[in-house]
Amino acid sequence: MNYIQTEINGVWLIEPRVFSDQRGYFMEAFKEAEFKANVGDVHFVQDNESQSSFGVLRGLHYQKGEYSQAKLVRVIKGKVLDVAVDLRKSSPTFGKYVSVELSDENKRQFFIPRGFAHGFLVLSEEATFTYKVDNAYAPQSEASIRYNDETIGIDWPIAQEQMILSDKDGKAVSFRDAELFE
Repeated sequence: MNYIQTEINGVWLIEPRVFSDQRGYFMEAFKEAEFKANVGDVHFVQDNESQSSFGVLRGLHYQKGEYSQAKLVRVIKGKVLDVAVDLRKSSPTFGKYVSVELSDENKRQFFIPRGFAHGFLVLSEEATFTYKVDNAYAPQSEASIRYNDETIGIDWPIAQEQMILSDKDGKAVSFRDAELFE
């Protein structure tokens, strides 16, 4: 696998080696020793999967305090724009974001450490999104920041009128009002 450090320290783009032939393809999606040597010692405890249609925007989500989560995300069907926003007040990239296109074609993965909000927008007819997390979901510690917050200024590639949000995401707080990380 090829590990590419993004412009935000700790956020990684991972490109697997894909072996294709007339039967299809094979790739290693995760190899603990290699991940540890390149990214760090992250102990994933749960795998999650979601399916969404075009225009669905999930995010910007995070968990606070001791329930914070690191995520290793990828798309196994379709295409999304995936976004990580740095919520670490002590970081030189505080309030900045990095985005990547993940798809079943490019097979890229995106590692988002603790201290970040995360979201994605479905760009294909539908998408199946899967991710590993290093901490269990804790509903009492979940939080969301508005996807269209002006302070962050994410450049989403489709019009807001085409986006489909949950009620919770539609009522998310601004970046300025969010509970952030030290």
